[in-house]
Amino acid sequence: MPTRLAEGLKTPRRPPRSLQSEGSFKVRFVSHGRFILLDVFLDISHDRSGGWALHRICVRSEGPSESDRYRYLLSRLDDCVSFICDALSTHSESKPSAVLVHCHVGQSRSAAVVTAYLMKTQHLNLQDAYTKLQNLKPDVKMNEEFMDQLALYELMECKVDTTNPLYKQFRLKKITEKYPELQNVPKDVFAVDPAQTQNAEAVYRCRKCRRTLFRHSSILSHCVGIGASAFSHKKTRIVSDSEDQRQCTSYFIEPVQWMEPALLGVMDGQLLCPKCSSKLGSFNWYGEQCSCGRWVTPAFQMHKNRVDEIKHISLPALK
Repeated sequence: MPTRLAEGLKTPRRPPRSLQSEGSFKVRFVSHGRFILLDVFLDISHDRSGGWALHRICVRSEGPSESDRYRYLLSRLDDCVSFICDALSTHSESKPSAVLVHCHVGQSRSAAVVTAYLMKTQHLNLQDAYTKLQNLKPDVKMNEEFMDQLALYELMECKVDTTNPLYKQFRLKKITEKYPELQNVPKDVFAVDPAQTQNAEAVYRCRKCRRTLFRHSSILSHCVGIGASAFSHKKTRIVSDSEDQRQCTSYFIEPVQWMEPALLGVMDGQLLCPKCSSKLGSFNWYGEQCSCGRWVTPAFQMHKNRVDEIKHISLPALK
C-alpha cells in the first residue's frame, strides 16, 4: 500500500504491476484521470500500458555500472518537484487529485524525489526533510550518492543551477568516473574560450603575452583547508569571493576550450598559454592540493602570479 506523505502525495514500495518492465533509466510523468504518477523507474517499451498515458523525460545515464546509472537524478529534481506541485495545484474537495511517487523498491530514488519536494515546498533542510519522510515511511533508505546530490541541492537553495561553481565541480567529478580513459569527454564540459567572445565580465589574461584565458565565472570555489588538518573530517567552509581566496596562491577553474588538446587522454600535466606557451599552472583529473591545504578534485590550477585580472569599467558618455 502507498504511504501518504502529504496532501495528495504518496509513495508505494513497488510500481503498479502494469508498469513493471525492463529498460534504460528514465523519469516519467504519468497521468490517469485524476490520479497522477511520478515514475522514477525503468523505461517502458510501449507508450500505453493498462490505460496509463505516459509522458517520458529521459535522465541521462552517466556511467556503465548499475550504481552509476542513477547518479544524475539531481539534474531532474526541478522537473520532478514542479510536476508534483502542478499536479497537486488542482486538488480540491470536489475534484481531488493525487500524486504517486514510486521506484523499483521504493527506498532510494522515489525517496530522493519526495525529500527534494519537502525541502523546496516546506522550506526544510535536508536532514529535517529526510527525517520527516522516514517517520512516515520507516523502510526508506536513500543511498549515499543521492544524499550527496540532495546536499548540493540544498546548497543551491533547492534550485538546480548549472552555472553554480559547486554544481560545476560536482559534474567534473562525475566526468572522471564516467571517462576514466579521459577520451570523448562531452564538449559542454569545456567553458567557452573568452578570447573568441566578448562580454562585460571580468577576465584573466596571461601576464606575459596578454592573451585572454578564462572568465571570472569559471573560477570554482572550494573549501578552505589549514595544512594537514584540511584532510580531517572537521567541518569546513566555502571560500567566498569577498574573502578573495587570500590563502590560495592559485585559481582553480573549470576547463576552458583552449585546454582541450592538452587534457584529453592525459591524467595530469602542465597548463601552457595557448599563445606564448609560458607555464600558467597544472592540471590533474584526480586532484591537486591547494596552497591552503584543501584537496581539489579534479584540479585545473592557474597560478595567480602568472595571470592578471582585467575588469571592464563602463564610463558615462562624454558630452
